[in-house]
Amino acid sequence: MGPLPLDVPVPGASFSDLLEIVGASPVFSIPEGATAPSAPEGTTVLALRYPNGVVIAGDRRVTEGNLVAHRRIRKVFPADHYSAIAIAGTAGLAIDMVKLFQVELEHYEKIEGIRLSLEGKASFLARLVRNQLPLAFQGLVVVPLFAGYDERLEFGRVYSFDVVGGRYEEIDFGSTGSGSRLARSYLRTAYEDDLTGDDAARLAVQALVSASQEDTATGGPDLRRGIFPNVVRIDSDGVEELPDNVIAPIAESALETIR
Repeated sequence: MGPLPLDVPVPGASFSDLLEIVGASPVFSIPEGATAPSAPEGTTVLALRYPNGVVIAGDRRVTEGNLVAHRRIRKVFPADHYSAIAIAGTAGLAIDMVKLFQVELEHYEKIEGIRLSLEGKASFLARLVRNQLPLAFQGLVVVPLFAGYDERLEFGRVYSFDVVGGRYEEIDFGSTGSGSRLARSYLRTAYEDDLTGDDAARLAVQALVSASQEDTATGGPDLRRGIFPNVVRIDSDGVEELPDNVIAPIAESALETIR
């Protein structure tokens, strides 16, 4: 039996629901009149489809106001064997959301004995984003990007989200974060329907480099420090994170050609 074609997880299969039942669910709220603290912000992430799968990538910079808070943060994480999530927004909350999402998918699989469909995973993630709405009103916003290989349909899919938990499937590519419009503009001019997995990875890095030329919150590759984008490729064989020794020459070429 394959994954269930569910738009939402079935009742009882949610780890968050279990925490709520036993009174252990986290409470995300800010007292009335209080202002949100300054917190590091993750910036640009993107994903694009190719005929046999999908590539999802992110830069490594986190900013706090006009300062660089971190240069090596990881923004792309495997969600399960056939999907990955990339984060933008308040970095600490976003990383916690990733961890909870990973647990949710593993919990569902153990309880139900099968994997949730890719559509169901995207709906589950939209629910987690919506649960953050009280914090979003205080300026602590988390907006992820989700991509994976659909085992039933046998091709890659990309989902973007808005701050209130709206979920949208992108046709060819998607991006979120401060440099998302710049990255999307580059992808719009360079994307082709017949990309290979290697081509898609190369294009993802080029789009991030292009965004970093105009958006100061987006970190371009740093050859001296050995800092390169996180790039994950997902196809019928599952999730594969491309190592730095593969990304380094792609990044160096992109820096030389994109001005």
